[in-house]
Amino acid sequence: MTLNCNGKLIDISSPKVMGILNITPDSFFDGGKYKNESDIILQVEKMLFEGATFIDVGAYSSRPGAIHISEDEELQRIVPIIELLVKHFPEIIISVDTFRSNVAKKTIKAGAAIINDISGGKMDTKMFTAIAELQVPYIIMHMLGTPQNMQQNPVYEDVTKEVISFFAAQIFKLHQLKINDIIIDVGFGFGKTIEHNYQLLKDLSLFKNLDAPILAGISRKSMLYKPLDTTPQLALNATTSANTIALLNGANILRVHDVKEAMEAIKIVEQLS
Repeated sequence: MTLNCNGKLIDISSPKVMGILNITPDSFFDGGKYKNESDIILQVEKMLFEGATFIDVGAYSSRPGAIHISEDEELQRIVPIIELLVKHFPEIIISVDTFRSNVAKKTIKAGAAIINDISGGKMDTKMFTAIAELQVPYIIMHMLGTPQNMQQNPVYEDVTKEVISFFAAQIFKLHQLKINDIIIDVGFGFGKTIEHNYQLLKDLSLFKNLDAPILAGISRKSMLYKPLDTTPQLALNATTSANTIALLNGANILRVHDVKEAMEAIKIVEQLS
């Protein structure tokens, strides 16, 4: 199982870690933390040193109720950072967290290698054709609604069945466009109640039937800190527990704020094989 990232074949048959770099002022955990170039470089250097294979850069906050920003503002935030990281870390594999096809095109041109779309092609109808044109790996996530309204009242008859159906339909469209490097992300916390999130975590292995690598993005989310009556800042132990469950249920990529601990979870799980 490999991904072609800027001509490099990345083997994900053994799980890999994707480190999160939010360059937004209002992300739920690390919003506003990395304000200048030196902070950004130090944080990315740390994540790469700790074992991250991918760095996921986001300039549009998708936390529940987040403020919607324009495409121009997103581009002004993200393109210079992609260029900065490529210059400092020539071997870096950057994933860009965006649902906009134009942002996808401009960031890939700037040196990014993967597009991570929280809307799974639903918020920009030109995204799939852009990915076909760019021929880059595409992370397709499930979200009910938009970041502005997704947590207002998410309802499913059968959350696992409905999310699998969504992926089956979208993957069919992607294959029609000759897009083959597809990664699926069930979208923990994106239009799901706590119960929905745990049902998906429990059923994660069923998504292997879609014959695509699985990315789990659970890091420090409310599905972890709310049942413990704590905060994102104190949810590292819970994150490691949930990441371990995800790995046991077939996750190929862990998208995390804390790379070292995710790498340790992978190493422990690999002792079982």
